[in-house]
Amino acid sequence: MTIKTSASYRYALGLLAAVGFSLLLCKVGNVAAADFYVSNAGSDENNGSIDQPFASLIHARDMARKSSATDTIWLRSGRYFLPQGMDLGVEDSNTTWQAFENETPVITGGVKVDGWKPWRDGIYQADVSSLGNLAIKQLLYDGQRQWLARYPNFDSENPYGAGWAYVDGELINKYSDRDEDSKRSFVTKSEDWRSWAHPEDVSVFIFARYNWWNDIMPVATAEQETNRITTTQDASYAIRPGDRYYFQGALEDLDTEGEWHFDSREKRLFFKPPRNTKSSVLVPTTRVIVRINKDAHDIELRGLTLECAEGNAVAMTEAKRCRVVASVVRSVGDYHGSGISIKNGTQCEVVGCDISFTGSHGVQVSGGDIKTLTSPGHRVDNCYIHHAGVFHKQGVGVMLSGVGHQVSHCLIHDMPRFAVMFWGNKHQIEKNHMRHLALETEDVGATYTGGRNWISSRGTTLKHNLIHDVLGYGWDGSKWSSPYFAFGIYLDDNTGGVDVIGNIVARCGRSGLHGHSARDNRIEGNIFADNADQQWEFNGWKAGEGRWAEHYDEMVAGYESVVGLPAWKNMRGMDVHPKDIADEQKWVVSGNVFRSNIIAWKNEDAKAMKITAFSPTRNEVDKNLYWHDGREVTTGHHALGRQKSKNLIANPTLKGNLGALPDQWNWQIQTSTSSAELVDDNGDQVLRIGAGYDSSKARDNYPIIASDSLPLRSGASYRLRATMRSDTEASKANLLVQSYVPAKDGMPAHFWGQFPSEVNVSRQWETKETIIRIPAEGEKGWNERMGEAYRVRIDWGQSQGNLFVRDIELVEMEPMSEWASWQSLGFDQNSIIADPKFADRTNDDYRLPSDSPAFQLGFQAIPVDEIGPYESPDRVTWPIEEAEGAREHPLTP
Repeated sequence: MTIKTSASYRYALGLLAAVGFSLLLCKVGNVAAADFYVSNAGSDENNGSIDQPFASLIHARDMARKSSATDTIWLRSGRYFLPQGMDLGVEDSNTTWQAFENETPVITGGVKVDGWKPWRDGIYQADVSSLGNLAIKQLLYDGQRQWLARYPNFDSENPYGAGWAYVDGELINKYSDRDEDSKRSFVTKSEDWRSWAHPEDVSVFIFARYNWWNDIMPVATAEQETNRITTTQDASYAIRPGDRYYFQGALEDLDTEGEWHFDSREKRLFFKPPRNTKSSVLVPTTRVIVRINKDAHDIELRGLTLECAEGNAVAMTEAKRCRVVASVVRSVGDYHGSGISIKNGTQCEVVGCDISFTGSHGVQVSGGDIKTLTSPGHRVDNCYIHHAGVFHKQGVGVMLSGVGHQVSHCLIHDMPRFAVMFWGNKHQIEKNHMRHLALETEDVGATYTGGRNWISSRGTTLKHNLIHDVLGYGWDGSKWSSPYFAFGIYLDDNTGGVDVIGNIVARCGRSGLHGHSARDNRIEGNIFADNADQQWEFNGWKAGEGRWAEHYDEMVAGYESVVGLPAWKNMRGMDVHPKDIADEQKWVVSGNVFRSNIIAWKNEDAKAMKITAFSPTRNEVDKNLYWHDGREVTTGHHALGRQKSKNLIANPTLKGNLGALPDQWNWQIQTSTSSAELVDDNGDQVLRIGAGYDSSKARDNYPIIASDSLPLRSGASYRLRATMRSDTEASKANLLVQSYVPAKDGMPAHFWGQFPSEVNVSRQWETKETIIRIPAEGEKGWNERMGEAYRVRIDWGQSQGNLFVRDIELVEMEPMSEWASWQSLGFDQNSIIADPKFADRTNDDYRLPSDSPAFQLGFQAIPVDEIGPYESPDRVTWPIEEAEGAREHPLTP
């Protein structure tokens, strides 16, 4: 939507804030305030007055230290170089560094490179030996980073989906482990092999395995005989066939405008500038431009532009009441470098700044005491942050850790991963506008946190944020896709005690809300609209299994570290020890409240929600409004009424000869190590399927047994049951109905299967059940030939052990609607299906009239006019001119 602002109201608030802070800066006593001025036309021999300004910032700082009456150091327009950065300490307290009136001083954490001479093919070279042993890793031209020479070349027309090479080999499931996996070696495709005179100049920029983030790793060896590249360090995860990457740094790959190369042996810099342009070349020489150090207090940087640094533009470390206000931070930071960092200290702020093209995070904030829940009072407010994560694709707009930080009224867009990532407790993330995110990664959200230690991120509030177009980018099993596997609000890995109140979350690549075994959270008064697969979801762990077992010790340690402390006495959800949290089904998710929300969507193929291991007796879901634009509210749940047929399986008791498959049952997939046969089980014949998982294959890599064809009906519902056990703990099998018809007479092959179909299997005989609904004519998945080949199918995809099966039943049942099926579980007993009456959902205006039925359910109006940045004397620009990105140039896989 168009974010409207009440200019006079917000300007008044900003003015009051500015006046209040100015009072803090006033010197105490009878000494009159004194100012110094700095200008490119000045001299450090001058007295620093407006008529005789200093020339350098360092000299101005040193003179201010000698003048106890200095309040403000005024910077005139021009570029100021700080090749070693500048330290501000306690002796520099109570000082403002400010742009003079409407002028634009630019502070550069590097040097200008001159002496360029033509080399060849439009490439120029310069001698940089005067910089000593500096390893040049970034180059700026006209204020923008240029590309380190790379293969394949960057494609400005398709910046995310093109310009990649892909690791050679047969694709495999990214979630399947292999003994032969390597984190520092891979094979290129033959067409991507490069011949370099100096492989040591080259690094690999790669998204390894999960596509969560990237690594940049120097090349150790390049073996042309095998096309194998080995790096000097490990990637974050195993490198798999199909992973995308590019090489960077070789002189041989400097072949397009905007690319550069540094020869560290000869101390020469090569650059091919864009044609018909003339600008300065800058290279960073300092890690941090302005360092505000321990015990420094009441220092303000206002109206400045900071650019060109290996690490941070500004780093505040254990400082007090220091601020960066109405400033521009751009093109700073490497893989570990953020625009502005606040570490520990108290009441430090980043206010009204424009921050862009940072190496990692836009702003990084830490501090506070977890055990006492003491907040340092740090704040990020009214900022415009975009295109962070240039080098580190886990780089986010704002990164929080610790206790009680505030992120408010920010506009954040075009991030490779998250807009806001937070750890710790009692943060306030309110009235931000977050859009067009997750452009380069998958399994991602606009906001993200996790709770593997049980106590994070309890006490945090996400309130009145506008979140939309969280896209996600990844391999969907057959192609690179976007939108893909992305959420709006991501409560991962046992996140507990977060309040999600009054947010608008729209058009996310999978779901508006994802609670991954999240617990004790309040999700109230939100709007979840037009998300791709489902509007909200909760997926739970089981005690003693998988991720719960993996992180159990960490959860117990975290819980016990704070449970007896006074500050944690009233923290929601801390009254039960992790060891006591599971129910009789071993489900651990509890304490969540999902209430008074609006869930609306138009996509026929999407549904309202998705849950697993999520109990209605331990989690409240009620008083919500659902609206599928007048269509049936699809939930993905299928309960059944009365039975309509006898058992349709031709050989339900699996009779046949011992040592062979049962009569009328056949192999569908048989791997080289799998087996299946009838065996004796205490006098009964049962089917044994032996594991035979083949990790070398991307598909058809585990045993599948299928029945003969069955006479099923389009549009009908069925109940499929089988009694199963295994000889391993916590195993999973699949029990489903499928239809597969091969290509015939020019018609393509067609496959349909009922999913999800996974069942949990233990060492005890248990009857497992799945519900099947065959697509009706015209529905997704239907094909006129599918009736030729309905079969019951049993999959055993484990890497070891045996599955035992007996007594299979398939009967037609009277179906219930998906909404009635959902309610039959105990959810949404007082919820309604109704049009919420949005003002203009097509144009993202989600305001409601007074007669909206949502208000009858406890929904509270969301103050949309207060979301996002606002006019203020502390804003560097107004109105904000938003940079182009994925909104203007949609992501193309």
